[in-house]
Amino acid sequence: MPQSKLKVIVTRKLPEPVETRMAELFDTELNATDTPMTYEQLVDAVSRADVLVPTVTDKIDSKVLSRAGERLRLIAQFGAGVDNMDVATAIQRGITVTNTPGVLTEDTADITMALILAVPRRLMEGVKVVEADGFEGWSPTWMLGRRVAGKRLGIVGMGRIGQAVARRAKAFGLQIHYHNRRRVSAAIEQELEATYWESLDQMLSRMDIISVNCPHTPATYHLLSARRLQLMKPSAYLVNTARGEVIDEAALARMLDKGLLAGAGLDVFEHEPAINPKLKKLPNVMLLPHMGSATMESRTEMGEKVIINIKTFADGHKPPDRVIPAML
Repeated sequence: MPQSKLKVIVTRKLPEPVETRMAELFDTELNATDTPMTYEQLVDAVSRADVLVPTVTDKIDSKVLSRAGERLRLIAQFGAGVDNMDVATAIQRGITVTNTPGVLTEDTADITMALILAVPRRLMEGVKVVEADGFEGWSPTWMLGRRVAGKRLGIVGMGRIGQAVARRAKAFGLQIHYHNRRRVSAAIEQELEATYWESLDQMLSRMDIISVNCPHTPATYHLLSARRLQLMKPSAYLVNTARGEVIDEAALARMLDKGLLAGAGLDVFEHEPAINPKLKKLPNVMLLPHMGSATMESRTEMGEKVIINIKTFADGHKPPDRVIPAML
């Protein structure tokens, strides 16, 4: 099928340069209002499209895929994660799935490091005091936080983002520890001066700060369960910029509320966009609206990857960012 005839349906508004290029290359149907598609609209889209370009907030489950038309042969996800999608069912139906890995690494690591610095130093609490006109002058014992340098950072998931976080954290004087499905190479460990923990439980009980940087898969759902959260020291902090489903959010809220953890910095939530009301009320929690990759550079590069994947597929080749079940 000629590329000019490919019907590409995009579920959300993308950066203008990306939409313009897609319109030039394909028969592209854009979402000008950026309103999330309903189930019925997603079903309609998969029934008409040659290529669907969803985002991580679109639920492309087996029910949606069962309504896909014969034309649909590629789902080119705008995003690195694919936990919103039933990849196995898509592949069984002969539909190729791609994502956009790599380009959001540095921006997500920046946000992670920002939270690692902000929560122990109580930056959000300080901002709120100033905004409420509560600042009455410097005091030797007021707004005391915790020094970051010299603390032990435990990274859960030592992939691209985990390693980028480790490089930043090392520069701030943190001691790097990590747990990963597979141990990284000796060269990376040496560069980062990182200590590997085969046991996640053992690492959690010894760290001052935990950073969650692993993908959400069936194997990592509630990886930080209530039991595992209770292993952490009461003086420890938890940062999550990966996926909310990796942590038992209700258990985390209870522990923070009871003072069983020192604080948390969260950019993702288990039931997005809903956030546990308890978390919103806690002074020692910094909440961000899933903005880890929210830079013009990152989102534009994600769009460019989507276009490359579509164009490569249309040319009869395997897209560079194919997702296969073994990766999940």
